[in-house]
Amino acid sequence: MTDQMLEIIHQDDDIVAVNKPSGIKVHRGAFDARRERFALQLVRDQVGRHLYPVHRLDKPTSGILVFALNPGAARSLAKSFARRQVQKTYLAVVRGFIAEAGEVDYPLERSETGEAFDKPPRPAVTRFLRLDTVELPVPVGRYATARYSLIQAMPATGRMHQIRRHMRHLRHPIINDRQYGDNKHNRFFSEEIGCRRLLLAATEIQFPHPRSRETTRLTARIDPDFSRILNRMGWDAAIPTLIRNL
Repeated sequence: MTDQMLEIIHQDDDIVAVNKPSGIKVHRGAFDARRERFALQLVRDQVGRHLYPVHRLDKPTSGILVFALNPGAARSLAKSFARRQVQKTYLAVVRGFIAEAGEVDYPLERSETGEAFDKPPRPAVTRFLRLDTVELPVPVGRYATARYSLIQAMPATGRMHQIRRHMRHLRHPIINDRQYGDNKHNRFFSEEIGCRRLLLAATEIQFPHPRSRETTRLTARIDPDFSRILNRMGWDAAIPTLIRNL
């Protein structure tokens, strides 16, 4: 991983956006190994500039990650996130046949590790749209077939693990979610389909540019492993051309 180059989606005087692979953290935590490489470090070395993180993606989630390149841009983007002027779209594969469209308005605790439980849950809203479904003639768990849905998820707030926790709340957990998912279906995808990554990707982000304030819309292609699953499920036609890994 030391020689890994991340795909740069966009770069100007104020921001740089990359397509983060699954399995890489955004920045170093207190208990991370010293030899581990992080997106912040990798992108900094690529562009030769100091970076300012303005949002995050979970380690197993892939997709668009934006950094500011100067303090002014960082402050502007932070305000845009705080004012909910940033729109994000994710692609995910979930267990079961989810509703065609819906909104999850379910407050979330700050953490599921026990910290900050003395504080009330914070509002959290996620909208979703079902793009396609598939039913495989394979018994997984107690059912004779295995059903899955391909969805777009649009979080209106930015809580920790929000989409993952909201899908679990709906009883349609994301596939290969080791923390909130269904172990039987995770094992099926890992052992029978050969996919071990979390099937969640940030495919689009839209925000006011920190300098011009004009709407900036960026998209990221899904990675080959995710693309292979979409092809296996017969979902290619449901995926916008912009984010296909052609």
